[in-house]
Amino acid sequence: MSDAHVGLTKAIRRMFQGCCWQRCRVHFARNLLQRVPKAHQGMVTAALRSVFAQESAAEILSRWDDLASSLAERFPKAAELMAEAREDVLAFRHFPQHHWKKVWSTNLLERVNEEIKRRTRVVGIFPNDPAITRLVGAVLLEQDEHWQLEGRRMFSAESMAAIPALDALPAAVAAAQAITS
Repeated sequence: MSDAHVGLTKAIRRMFQGCCWQRCRVHFARNLLQRVPKAHQGMVTAALRSVFAQESAAEILSRWDDLASSLAERFPKAAELMAEAREDVLAFRHFPQHHWKKVWSTNLLERVNEEIKRRTRVVGIFPNDPAITRLVGAVLLEQDEHWQLEGRRMFSAESMAAIPALDALPAAVAAAQAITS
């Protein structure tokens, strides 16, 4: 999961060959809205949200394609971006449905990174590398305990077992992975 920064995506494709990359839907929405006049951004935002409100992968694809075609006449640049980003933004649909909300955006990761930044800013200058490691490790341990106690575990062993094997993924994903390797 990440935004579509060119250097980052090149590194992901090179270092994680054969893996499915999920483009953050929040970052994508920002990119899409940059291609739409301000007066129409509310409508496009609501329509994009409706894509992610669908219950099945087929409905998501159908709604995505409907939105892209409806934008094509008035906002061709936005429709072009939607066509280019379709597989990247909708990669989550290849996972079990109860994982979708956890993998379709980077918000959870960004919250953890913000907490690390907040805590390290207070200290300012660290005396050595082990001091940084201790502080960041403590923040991450605290976050893990919070997720465990709140029942907000990212993925349980049972839910991970429900993820299909690479050879069971749809042909489009397998083809995309073959191109990047």
